[in-house]
Amino acid sequence: MRAIQISEVGGPEVLRLVDIDQPTPGPGQAVVEVAASGVNFLDVYHRQGRYTLPLPFTPGTEGTGTVLEVGPGVTHVAVGDRVGWVEIPGTYAEQAVVDSSRLVPLPDGVDFEAAAAVLLQGMTAHYLVKDAYPVQPGDTVLVHAAAGGMGLLLTQLITHLGGRVIGTTSTPEKAQLAQRAGAAEVILYSAVDDLAAEVKRLHGGQGLPVVFDGVGRDTFDASLASLRPRGHLVLFGAASGAVPPFDPIRLAQGGSLTLIRPSLGDFVADRSELLRRAADVLELVRTKALETTVTARYPLAEVAQAHRDLEARRTTGKLLVIP
Repeated sequence: MRAIQISEVGGPEVLRLVDIDQPTPGPGQAVVEVAASGVNFLDVYHRQGRYTLPLPFTPGTEGTGTVLEVGPGVTHVAVGDRVGWVEIPGTYAEQAVVDSSRLVPLPDGVDFEAAAAVLLQGMTAHYLVKDAYPVQPGDTVLVHAAAGGMGLLLTQLITHLGGRVIGTTSTPEKAQLAQRAGAAEVILYSAVDDLAAEVKRLHGGQGLPVVFDGVGRDTFDASLASLRPRGHLVLFGAASGAVPPFDPIRLAQGGSLTLIRPSLGDFVADRSELLRRAADVLELVRTKALETTVTARYPLAEVAQAHRDLEARRTTGKLLVIP
């Protein structure tokens, strides 16, 4: 079968299309024919070596497809089931081997592409607004990169919960996308000299209870400065690069602020939580309460271009690899 393989970490050029043996399921595993794979910054971090995996490996950590074969002892799924999974490397391929306990069923009415576009980012958005900081009706929230795949889902969920979103974007076209997703206000990075001051102006001169920041280095200082005393910075990504080390006294000086750097794996740690969170997200998609936006589809041979497009932040919505 065909798959992307990384033999050395580095830039997009290390993503190579190769022919490898078809996988065989071991005990507790299933082989899935991959229908669609989501492209995420997690894949970029793996490719760069920021998050290390044993070499060589097939990247991609979010996929959907049909179960082709099951190994001994599998009870969670059966051949022919429509399934999805997250945070298991190997989805940039025609087939993938997955621990059956990490597979989630796809409901009727949610197709492979919609599920691949929402599982990782949708469950991330779900735990961010439900657990990392439980958004309450009336909360005004700052969402960075509000027109990206994560930003659009976060904005929709926060609005669904009764919150008010102030979003940030880089272009007027992206601002329109964020507004269509429910953002009450959108700030263009290039249009303001002091982002935090503009955030507070839009909130009656007050800081916010929470900032959801997946950008990292470029927005970190403004995120802290946008908070009210005892506010919460939820730093869930580093699209612009890692935040440099800082003295925690800054949190006290900002008004007893809190900082959390959460990861999805800790919020889907057991199968019951995984199934519950996935079911919540997929039901929102099925009922159209949460809209997925797939803006580009790439064959395996063009995965490197998908990474270039994502890293350049030229994209909105979700990118998919279609084997």
